[in-house]
Amino acid sequence: MRAPEARLEQVIDRFDQVEARLSAAADPAEIVKLSKEHAELKAVADKAKALKAARAELADLEAMIAEGGDAEMAALAEEERKALKARLPALEREMSLALLPKDRDDAASAMIEIRAGTGGDEAALFAGDLYRMYQRYAQLQGWTFELVSASESEVGGFKEVIASIRGNGVFGRLKFESGVHRVQRVPVTEAGGRIHTSAATVAILPEPEEVDIVIRDEDIRIDTMRASGAGGQHVNKTDSAVRMTHIPTGIVVISQEKSQHQNRAIALQVLKTRLYEKERAEKDAARAAERKGQVGSGDRSERIRTYNFPQGRVTDHRINLTLYKLDDILSGEALDEMVSALVAEDQAARLAAMEEA
Repeated sequence: MRAPEARLEQVIDRFDQVEARLSAAADPAEIVKLSKEHAELKAVADKAKALKAARAELADLEAMIAEGGDAEMAALAEEERKALKARLPALEREMSLALLPKDRDDAASAMIEIRAGTGGDEAALFAGDLYRMYQRYAQLQGWTFELVSASESEVGGFKEVIASIRGNGVFGRLKFESGVHRVQRVPVTEAGGRIHTSAATVAILPEPEEVDIVIRDEDIRIDTMRASGAGGQHVNKTDSAVRMTHIPTGIVVISQEKSQHQNRAIALQVLKTRLYEKERAEKDAARAAERKGQVGSGDRSERIRTYNFPQGRVTDHRINLTLYKLDDILSGEALDEMVSALVAEDQAARLAAMEEA
């Protein structure tokens, strides 16, 4: 797909405008806003400049060859033309990908919620495996990973666990992890050596900016209670845990890992995230037809992946990708290979949709 020359000029002009305004800005709020746009535009503008330069060079070489003249110079120009023509499709594709409409939340941090599904104790243990996988992956990406709340199982693992992952581009990389993750293995509690199938659900929710969600004081009810479960240093000592209820929607959030003051702040942020996700889901439902054929909706009810221990493989059912790297994926070391494949498939689908339009 060839990016229109006018679109390249538009991108470069906008970047130059933002850069000029940023150098002259004095208002802190404007500087923050312009800095964010500058960072987002720079990579796109650099690609646009590189593509324009390559196109111009190709035109010059073809004009030189057409003119004839010195045979040796013409031969050199022909070699350069062939090399440039071979490189140009990759530059065109990179530019087309850069110009794809972006999910405005792709650059956002995210909340990850993991819940044990079917499978009892084994499902809870698997939820713990997934939690550690994403924790390690976040560390490898240079992101900050912080536990928000957890409900542990008696045998280990989690019935439910929520964590905050902060960094640039977290949601954009992890959004396709939402869905049902299935595990096939022999549980530690299984004496007969039979393979069981269990599941856990993963939800990746973008953390909204402060301006995105406004919650009125009269719309929430806050109850305090004693913390329970592992990690609660205040267990049976103080009413440190906070349960926050959003009255209009009935959404309930519990935070119990910190002090009462910290738990209030954490619960409010989680509540905002869930309300923001609710708005996103409603908008997505209205655009369901547009998203048909993409990697997936991110619906947590959709079975997306199977982790098969006997064969040491992980299969993502949406893109029919199987990697025989189960241990490396669960350790977080090879998860990026799966994540990158999902992102690439989504980009390819959206490019194809643009070309058809």
